[in-house]
Amino acid sequence: METGQATPSGAAQQGRDPAMEPSGLLDVLGVAAVVLNAQGRIVLWSPQAEDLFGYRAAEALGRPAAQVLVDEQHLELVLSLFAKVMAGGGAWAGVFPVRHKDGSTLLAEFRNMRLEDENGQYYALGLATDQATLRRLERDLALSLRLVEQSPIGLSVMDTDLRYVLINPALERVNGLPATECLGRTVREALPFLDVDAIEAAMRQVLATGTPLLDQFTTGRTHADPGSEHAWSASFYRLEDPAHRVIGVAVTVIDVTEQHRASTAAAAARRRLTVVAEASERIGTTLDLETTTRELADVLVPEFADIAAVDILEGVLTDSLPPTGTDDPVLIRALAVKAAYPTPAADAADPVGQIARYDATRLITRCVRTGRPILLAHVTDGDLPRIARDDRAAELLRQARVHSYLAVPLRARGQVLGALDLKRARNDQPFDHDDLVLAGELAARAAVAIDNARWYQRQRHAALALQRHLLPGPPPQPPGLEVAYRYQPTASVGEVGGDWFDVIPLGDDMTALVVGDVMGSGINAAATMGQLRTAARTLAGLGLAPAAVLSHLDRIAADLGESIATCVYAVHDPRRRRGRIASAGHLPPVHTRPGRPPVLLELPTGAPLGVGGVAFRDSVLDLAVDDELVLYTDGLVETRDHDIDTRLAALTDLLGRPRRSPEETCDLLLGGLHHQSGHDDIALLVARARALPRADANARTRGTPGT
Repeated sequence: METGQATPSGAAQQGRDPAMEPSGLLDVLGVAAVVLNAQGRIVLWSPQAEDLFGYRAAEALGRPAAQVLVDEQHLELVLSLFAKVMAGGGAWAGVFPVRHKDGSTLLAEFRNMRLEDENGQYYALGLATDQATLRRLERDLALSLRLVEQSPIGLSVMDTDLRYVLINPALERVNGLPATECLGRTVREALPFLDVDAIEAAMRQVLATGTPLLDQFTTGRTHADPGSEHAWSASFYRLEDPAHRVIGVAVTVIDVTEQHRASTAAAAARRRLTVVAEASERIGTTLDLETTTRELADVLVPEFADIAAVDILEGVLTDSLPPTGTDDPVLIRALAVKAAYPTPAADAADPVGQIARYDATRLITRCVRTGRPILLAHVTDGDLPRIARDDRAAELLRQARVHSYLAVPLRARGQVLGALDLKRARNDQPFDHDDLVLAGELAARAAVAIDNARWYQRQRHAALALQRHLLPGPPPQPPGLEVAYRYQPTASVGEVGGDWFDVIPLGDDMTALVVGDVMGSGINAAATMGQLRTAARTLAGLGLAPAAVLSHLDRIAADLGESIATCVYAVHDPRRRRGRIASAGHLPPVHTRPGRPPVLLELPTGAPLGVGGVAFRDSVLDLAVDDELVLYTDGLVETRDHDIDTRLAALTDLLGRPRRSPEETCDLLLGGLHHQSGHDDIALLVARARALPRADANARTRGTPGT
């Protein structure tokens, strides 16, 4: 990777002022210029000569150079060398000891050459610099060049136009281009597939501010390895000459591909662990099939896949055997689809709840038939029709740029339930073997939760069917009563309860009202409820008092095993407007009267049915015309967040509102008290006393002794 460019050394650039700014290197060297005439006298003396030798121009001009600068012991040698140069014997270069004005001797490096003016007169030009300064610069330069050439770190120098002027061998290897193909070019011209905008912006920032940019991470491909992604750490420094003039940018490049891959792999491993931990915590929190599949999809997106679908075989949901022929299509229903972002791939997925038919050529069909995962690390256009349900869906996947696909079977208890369908589009990493292992682990865990939810849902449906079969139909409207009821199943899967209610016509226009609640849930509770309800109807037909009915039901419940139930049983006589009521551990009924506040009946509570050995007692129940008796089960008033007294007060407050019909009262109570997330069934019965028709009342009164 590299960033930067410059014109080759010495190349003139179009439009540039030909009067280039000088380098500061000669200033560092302090090159002195001295001109001698043919007689060896000093005729020109530069300021640098004054700095180097200590003599001012006035002290040196006109005097023999040998007298000013040369020790006696070197005089003969100097004169011979001067004569040789003046005779046209060529230039002379070397190191010579020079006498400084302060009496010390310094070693100066000389370049001497003959000059000729327009009149044919000869002069000698001597250029000199301090040997120690020169050697130091030579060492620095040699060291710099050696470091640049042998450094394992890629190095380049860019001029102020961001063109390469120097590239070391390490950077040649990184770029996959020889320096000759880069010098004078910009990064954009030499390495167009890098993030050149960011690279050039970084260099311009360093040129403008002088503040280095260190360890700038970038990824890309170069000519050296165009088929694979590499990572580099680049640092940018502004270059200035000794006069602090900006001359370019130095760039160092370190290949950190292996570290990047290792850190990427570590991050992926951490993400996988996070997904596994999340899955353990989130999947299977309920026994609801749709909720469980949504939990699985939510865990996978976006950490693991961009699009996830949980597909279940329709035969599994309907308990019908799937086709066994290898060429037969399979029917699949998507129970959950999740996308990390709006994408056409989400529209390509099967709509949730809709049944889709996949023929034998589809990958999802192969996955559920063989029970083996299918991994397409790199999806081609030819693969899309085998992934999608139809040509339109395949085109949507193409538009979404889906590039990697993974299908994993959902297998539990030896049966394939469906498949987990995973796609990546925006996530540029293809699915690999590690992803397949992780998806298989998640699918195995989720499949058990899905299978549990499926069985519980089946049990719930069976329990509901049994319960509804055992519950009464629309109750009759008995003489002297207007009756309304509601039955509300629990919102929780698998927790179908044993709540029941009944309105039982008796002789002489009397009516028995019953509400009960079998403790527990599921089919057993529903079956026990049916037995107790049947027994209560039978006992009611014998004309027994409420306490006697409860005593018989108590013995029956005890004979059923560990069955426990609460129950309230009331008998209403509309002719006398009086009845009796008894409770077996049940919540108190509410008695409402026009113009008066509702009252919770204070009844001897008794023990629940099934405890055995506890006596029950009747209480008188007076119901005048337009009075109401409200019977209910605990699902209406009990919650996990409030104490029972608070909820009973809320019940009586609602019943204290302006009078409504019994039907409207049922709706009011359910709307005001029932929690949608309730974990118990609700049975609610509202009975309002009505006057008997006058003719019927008189006839019955005349025919009934003692009334």
